[in-house]
Amino acid sequence: MSYVDEVLEKIKKRDADQPEFIQAVTEVLDSLRPVIDKDEEKYRKLAVLERITEPDRQIMFRVPWVDDNGNVQVNRGFRVQFNNAIGPYKGGLRLHPSVNLGIIKFLGFEQIFKNSLTTLPIGGGKGGSDFDPKGKSDNEIMKFCQSFMTELSKYIGADEDVPAGDIGTGAREIGFMFGQYKRIKGVYEGVLTGKGLTYGGSLARTEATGYGLLYLTEEMVKCHGDKMEGKVVAVSGSGNVAIYACQKAQQLGAKVVTVSDSTGWVYDPEGIDVELLKEVKEVKRARLTEYAAARSSAEYHEKKNGEHGVWQYKVDIALPCATQNELDIEDAKMLVANGVKYVAEGANMPTTIEATKYFQANGVPFVGGKAANAGGVATSALEMSQNSERLSWSFEEVDSKLKGIMVGIYHNIDDAAKEYGMEGNYVAGANIAGFKKVVEAMIAQGVC
Repeated sequence: MSYVDEVLEKIKKRDADQPEFIQAVTEVLDSLRPVIDKDEEKYRKLAVLERITEPDRQIMFRVPWVDDNGNVQVNRGFRVQFNNAIGPYKGGLRLHPSVNLGIIKFLGFEQIFKNSLTTLPIGGGKGGSDFDPKGKSDNEIMKFCQSFMTELSKYIGADEDVPAGDIGTGAREIGFMFGQYKRIKGVYEGVLTGKGLTYGGSLARTEATGYGLLYLTEEMVKCHGDKMEGKVVAVSGSGNVAIYACQKAQQLGAKVVTVSDSTGWVYDPEGIDVELLKEVKEVKRARLTEYAAARSSAEYHEKKNGEHGVWQYKVDIALPCATQNELDIEDAKMLVANGVKYVAEGANMPTTIEATKYFQANGVPFVGGKAANAGGVATSALEMSQNSERLSWSFEEVDSKLKGIMVGIYHNIDDAAKEYGMEGNYVAGANIAGFKKVVEAMIAQGVC
């Protein structure tokens, strides 16, 4: 049995209750076979795959808080510090009822390679809670965030572990957490990213993941002898990533015709009105029914099982920007049948392995989230740099650095895929490029 298969078998037995983590590890290790096979004895002797798939530590804790009715509520908090071979642990905090240890581990594992691809000195980590901010008052969210940070503060620091936002964790939540950290520790340091501009945040951080996704997509399109102008785009989600992906796509001359949320989706053949979408989602925190009600060209469809949602329309580019495993094999078949030309992930692992392989088998250039949505963490690392230097860069300066990083990532993964005889396989290219940098650092630092 090959070394890769041995490790996969161990993980599937040991972590059988963590399907998302197993899915992520399987995808990465399968694509690393050409690298491992070249020097299998060395990697096996150093237990490289066992070390890179096992977190440095997994922290789980109770989060008690008091709701507006005076009742004590209890949630579960997580922080998985996965690998710090190339820099402090870095990764977001997800607040969503679906959060469990397996999901945090999958996200933290992906983060190792994503952070490596940025070329910046940041390691991989992830955290969060099964707390749901939806329907909670600002006071309840503050109480939760303060309790969450009271425990988390024991394990993080500007040179140790720097969390950021994620699903359910925006500027409001980061602000409450930062205030509590400062209160407990008595220091003012860049321990969190995604902060408000008045207390150490970075311009362009809000836009970074969505913009970065489009910078990489534009470079991919260009390198295939094509252009963004005139392309029709399907976007899923309507959160931070989706909104700014829509905005940048339209700035580049494309037309985005779909967005979605947990209850349904909108199809707008005239193109998504980004300002209206921002009003509905960022200001009113409302459902997409309000978008459709305010725009005559928009059709709202309630989410039902078995429907293809935003993936059923004839588009040139598909950008899944919502959540994991939202684009399955049937969706992929429909997109290919309708002539989709390019797919890039704005979310973390939103495409199933079967769907990914279907795109690749049908010649559709596909870039996974480890590369395509790295713009957010890249700009978080730029925020860390600004905090360390006590500086604040202009929007244009940060945006320019972000574009350079994303264009560089595309060429890095393209070159890695070509080096190992897999030209056009950007998933393998991303995994290989990210892996090689991290493993070189791990080996150089000895067994630790």
